[in-house]
Amino acid sequence: MTNTAPFGAPLRLTDDAVLIVIDVQQGFEDPVLGARDNPEAEQRIAELLDLWHNTGRPVVVVQHETTGGTLDRGTPGYELKPFVAAASRDLHITKTVNSAFYGTPDLHEWLQQRGATQLVTVGIMTNVCNETTARMGGNLGYDVVFPIDAMHTFDMAGPDGGKIPAADLARATAATLHSMRFAKVVTTKDVLAAGAPE
Repeated sequence: MTNTAPFGAPLRLTDDAVLIVIDVQQGFEDPVLGARDNPEAEQRIAELLDLWHNTGRPVVVVQHETTGGTLDRGTPGYELKPFVAAASRDLHITKTVNSAFYGTPDLHEWLQQRGATQLVTVGIMTNVCNETTARMGGNLGYDVVFPIDAMHTFDMAGPDGGKIPAADLARATAATLHSMRFAKVVTTKDVLAAGAPE
């Protein structure tokens, strides 16, 4: 597969662009995770889910399972947030690592069977599972769209022990994906405008 969309061109959504909603789970409400950025991320994700449902585009929901963490299967933290749990989806993937491409069922195989070429990734966390999935998608030749305001992350400690604010981590992710051409970094507004019915 080759990504032939010109980089930097105006955003266009294919009729079968796949929305991948990553790890929007209750466990990310745990205060132990610390401060987050982008408090309106869930609202932006909901807006995109509405667009996908209204236009009949496919939706993939991804759910992460940990062992001894806030997303352990069988705990409240593992459960999807209600607005995602209630959303219809074409595929539900469970995973134990950062990339949605390493889960069950196999995302790449499913996309290939559909002939899908464009992915729109949203969810939690911006610089972890979202970024990892976007990088892999870009490497596999998909046209990856990354609406940076439809996701969030948390403050993290650097190797020197200093705290890096969540907003700075998100900016670094956006810069990497954009400058290295893994994905088109856009806003939810851009996606809504590009995907609205004509």
